Amino acid sequence: PNGELIFYSRSDESGPKLSTYDISSINDALSFETCLSKGYGIRGVVKKRRKLFMLGQTRIHLDQVEILGSFLELEVVLNEYQTLECGEIIANGIMDKLNIGQNQLISAAYIDLICESKHA
Repeated sequence: PNGELIFYSRSDESGPKLSTYDISSINDALSFETCLSKGYGIRGVVKKRRKLFMLGQTRIHLDQVEILGSFLELEVVLNEYQTLECGEIIANGIMDKLNIGQNQLISAAYIDLICESKHA
């Protein structure tokens, strides 16, 4: 089966943050997974179901993550003329409409939370 390898670059902080990424298409995902696991080992596996909704320039991800539960992620796609602050204003406006407070934000990736829960 085909797949994608996605590399994200973003800080581990709660709240809106700049995220850049690179996507590489994989023609043989199983072979690629075998190669990576032999070379680097497997830290853990994130199993999730994602629903994607679009609101203007914002991707709203509703994730159901095995072991962890339900999460919502906002991804504001900035155009070349928009600043990070503009993206934060858009994200905060959506958060206000959804009654999501700053105290509900998390900074860690799913894999970090899964590994942490297994050591608790």
